[in-house]
Amino acid sequence: MSVTRWQSERSESDSREYIERFDNLAQQGADLHGEARFVDAVVARGSRILDAGCGTGRVGLELARRGHLVTSVDLDPVLIAEARTHPELDVHLGDLAELDLGKKFDAVVAAGNVFIFLARGTEQTVLRRLADHLEPGGVLITGFATDYDYGVDNFDSDLAAVGLRVEQRFSTWDLRQWRADATWVVTLARKN
Repeated sequence: MSVTRWQSERSESDSREYIERFDNLAQQGADLHGEARFVDAVVARGSRILDAGCGTGRVGLELARRGHLVTSVDLDPVLIAEARTHPELDVHLGDLAELDLGKKFDAVVAAGNVFIFLARGTEQTVLRRLADHLEPGGVLITGFATDYDYGVDNFDSDLAAVGLRVEQRFSTWDLRQWRADATWVVTLARKN
C-alpha cells in the first residue's frame, strides 16, 4: 500500500477539524448537497452507488436519503468512524488503489478532491479499480481542484486508458460551463 497524499499531508487532528468544519457549516445552514444533487440527477432511482473517498459520508448519506443504495469507502479511520454513525451506509475502510468489493455499481462518485490526495502515480490504478466496480454503461463522477500537479489532461489520459470516456465536464457542481482556467473540475465519465 502506497502512502497517499492525504495520509502524508494530514493528521488525525486535521481529520477531526474536517469533521468539525462540516458540522459547523451544516449548523450555519450552508448548502452541503450540491454533489449529491448532481449525482442524483444523473442516475436512475434506487441506483447502486459507490462513494469512493467518502470522508464522513456526507455525500453518500444524502444520496441514501434520496433512495439510492450507497457503499462508502475511505482510508482515514477517523473519517470512517464518523461515516459509520450513519446506518444507511455500507461503510468500508480501505485504500482505493487496492479496492475489490466483489460487486458492481451503477455509479461511482469521488467528490471531494479524492484524486489530488491519492499517492502520486496511483491515479490510473485507482481509476482502473473504480472502473472495474462499474456496470457496463455506468458512470464515474468526480470533482477536484485544478491547482495541483495532477491536472485535467493527466486525468483524461488515465480515464481513456481504463476504458472510461468523458461525457460531460463542468467547472462547478451547479453545472457552470467548463473553462480551461476553472479552479475546479467536475467530470462525468461513462464506462464503455
